[in-house]
Amino acid sequence: MASITDRETLPSDVKPIHYDLDLTKLDLKAFTYDGQVRISLEFKQQTSSISLNYKELTLHGGRLTVDGSDGDNTISSIECDKTQVAKLSLENPTPGSGTGVLEINFSGSINHEMAGFYRSAFKNAEGKDDWMFSTQFESCDARRAFPCFDEPNLKATYDFSITIPQKFTALSNQPVKESISAGNGLKKVSFERVPKMSTYLLAWACGDFEYVEDFTDREYEGRGRLPVRVYTTKGLEEQGRFALHNAKKIVDYFSEIFHIDYPLPKVDLLAVHEFSHGAMENWGLITYRTTAVLFDEKTSDSRYKNRVAYVVAHELAHQWFGNLVTMDWWSELWLNEGFATWVGWYAIDHFYPEWDVWGQFVTQESLQTAFALDGLRGSHPIEVPVRNALDIDQIFDHISYLKGSGTIRMLSSHLGVETFLLGVARYLEKHAYRNATTVDLWAALGEEAKTDVAAFMNNWIKSIGFPVLTVTEKPDHIVIQQKRFLSTGDVKPEEDQTTWWVPLFLSDKSFTAGSEKTTALTSKEAIIKGIDTNFYKLNNSQNGFYRVNYPAERLVKLGEMRKQLSVADRIGLIADAAAMALSGLGSTTGLLSFLAALEDEENYLVWAELNEQLGKLRSVFSESSQEIKDGLKKFTLDLVTPAAEKIGWEYARDEDFLTGRLRALLISAAGGSGHKGIIAEAQRRFKFYTSGKDKSAIHPNLRLAVFRIVIAEGGQEEYDAVLNEYLSTSAVDGKEICLSALGRVRKPELIQQFLELMLSDKVKTQDKHTPAISLSNNAHARHALWEFIKKNWETIYKQLSGNMVVLDRFLKNSLNKFASLDVKEDIEKFFADKDTHGYEKGLALISDSIKGNANWVQRDQEAVGKWVKEHVKA
Repeated sequence: MASITDRETLPSDVKPIHYDLDLTKLDLKAFTYDGQVRISLEFKQQTSSISLNYKELTLHGGRLTVDGSDGDNTISSIECDKTQVAKLSLENPTPGSGTGVLEINFSGSINHEMAGFYRSAFKNAEGKDDWMFSTQFESCDARRAFPCFDEPNLKATYDFSITIPQKFTALSNQPVKESISAGNGLKKVSFERVPKMSTYLLAWACGDFEYVEDFTDREYEGRGRLPVRVYTTKGLEEQGRFALHNAKKIVDYFSEIFHIDYPLPKVDLLAVHEFSHGAMENWGLITYRTTAVLFDEKTSDSRYKNRVAYVVAHELAHQWFGNLVTMDWWSELWLNEGFATWVGWYAIDHFYPEWDVWGQFVTQESLQTAFALDGLRGSHPIEVPVRNALDIDQIFDHISYLKGSGTIRMLSSHLGVETFLLGVARYLEKHAYRNATTVDLWAALGEEAKTDVAAFMNNWIKSIGFPVLTVTEKPDHIVIQQKRFLSTGDVKPEEDQTTWWVPLFLSDKSFTAGSEKTTALTSKEAIIKGIDTNFYKLNNSQNGFYRVNYPAERLVKLGEMRKQLSVADRIGLIADAAAMALSGLGSTTGLLSFLAALEDEENYLVWAELNEQLGKLRSVFSESSQEIKDGLKKFTLDLVTPAAEKIGWEYARDEDFLTGRLRALLISAAGGSGHKGIIAEAQRRFKFYTSGKDKSAIHPNLRLAVFRIVIAEGGQEEYDAVLNEYLSTSAVDGKEICLSALGRVRKPELIQQFLELMLSDKVKTQDKHTPAISLSNNAHARHALWEFIKKNWETIYKQLSGNMVVLDRFLKNSLNKFASLDVKEDIEKFFADKDTHGYEKGLALISDSIKGNANWVQRDQEAVGKWVKEHVKA
């Protein structure tokens, strides 16, 4: 094995140039297939063996043909090891240069683990159990489907063919080249050659598919208007219309802003019934979980509309940033994901300005989730050393995606978005069909902006964590100090060595007339002169990836002036104040007083952040005294009641998107904090809905709110009604909504029933984290969830570890809400003798989260109890 900077990589004796892959003998009952791959190689140096990647395949031998020589060089033996490498020993050594073709015959299985070449179960249009077949290769699962050189910087071209039943449709990265009868009700489908790309982007699918189609508005040189299709299993195709409408526009939009035309002759989007992630950017054949691509105008909750539009944009961004130009190695995954996340939001803001997507971005949707993870000791730098496949899977996380996009947004705001995008276009053009590094991106942006981008961005990429800026006010100036933020509040001197370049994003009106404006903090501490202390706010529009700790009086003053602030700024103030309370840099009573003044807020996104922080307070302090629990519940009720009663239950015909979202949030929050009128109305509507008398009694946007309320307040009858809805719903978002609601159960016997359901085959592996999230957020159920995990660990591990991404996600979502050091110790003790490779980073984050919560309760519960007694009316 060759090791470059401690990476487990293949030897560099040979390099792949082209793959010719042919799959035959698909047995759709035993779920097996045969394959032959012919890999054109370039010889770099003489070797007596060739090593490539494989996993869960049977290799049947093969031969090497050297171009220009007579005879074949047979593979004399195949040695397979635990590092997913097959060493093919040759009868004769290879030449030190030139080219040849390595031919390997192999067999594989079509697994049910959402990785490699796999099968997805679904109910077909006749209501019968059926299968569809597709691939998921990122990061290192192409090797599960065929033997290959499965590293991102070993790009090659591809020819692909597959023999399938006549009634099936086959899809791959490129259009069909020919389809010919293979006898016995079969056909062989071959596809056009795929341009040079990494193995993880190859894709194929087959099944009983239908599609909806449209064409780009732009004409593409030599290709005309490009066909864009959304494929689904039969009967669902019309639900692909909204994704189709967005996809055709976004392909044109990205072609324009990147100054490079979309490179392939078609764009296919495929809805896959079982999917480990949200979507996958395979070049020309983008795959999605159903809730990220399908939307029914009549039955879907409108929040899924937002999700579909964004995920379509994110995956299309990858067609350039990731596929055309690919990171050199997985340590720079953020280059793909951070950029696609930012530019995905950027595109949706362009097409749907009324959605205020940058306001969304600042909430838990993106920024706050990234802050929460990066404020933990167990976080990692954006650019992180990656050794092997299991390390790679663990960095598909909120740091690579959300902190990555947060830093991109900060940089683009500083440089100016137009300049930034011109720099991106320069980067894409220079490295097209090749691999590139973070340094290459900084160079292209620096050339465009005429500044040394690397100098001020390196710490953001290579250092762990982010800064909190603490502000001290003086009569004619302010002093700003930067320090690493940890939510546990216990930063050690050796953990605070980084000095970040911090753009201050102070608006012009923050300075007094004629004063010199300071734009960035470049030291641990600085004096900022010329500040207008009547009104100033750091981090305008929350463009920077940092938190601000204001003096208590300033926070009050900003709260009073909040109507002059943007939505993003109001969200930022709430989130930062809450983070200061958690870490001990501020006080929880100060946070409560700040939140108490916000009852006249009217914006959905600000309410979303407000509700999030109220929920977190109630969750973390849920095992404190009854007075604190009751007090925080009543405080929430008092805060949301006026807004909830004002907005009411009815949707106007032409109501805007965000008002509709606000109604759902306020009804859920009021019902969840004990509003008797809203609980009674939810129960009344639920009875009409579930009895079959009136399916319109619950608006699609209110299903989750109503179901949650009746489950929390009800018993077996309500549980059974929502369970029946779960088992019978045909709405694309229906199952996800039901699982989220059922997790609100309070009675011990119902909690146990739901836990058993979660582990049963009635909940697909792709969805098992949904009940876990709901139960862990439920103070009545989270301890039962942990006991259930311990008791059933062998079964859980067996079900979820076939795809470590799924197991890691399940555990992080199940165990991170506790606020007890005893539970933290119990979790650590339980996993001490387990093989945790593949989810050990997740366990470290769980421990950090619990420690932060426990410290918070220990430090502040007495003060919170006193505040509640004084400020909340009984």
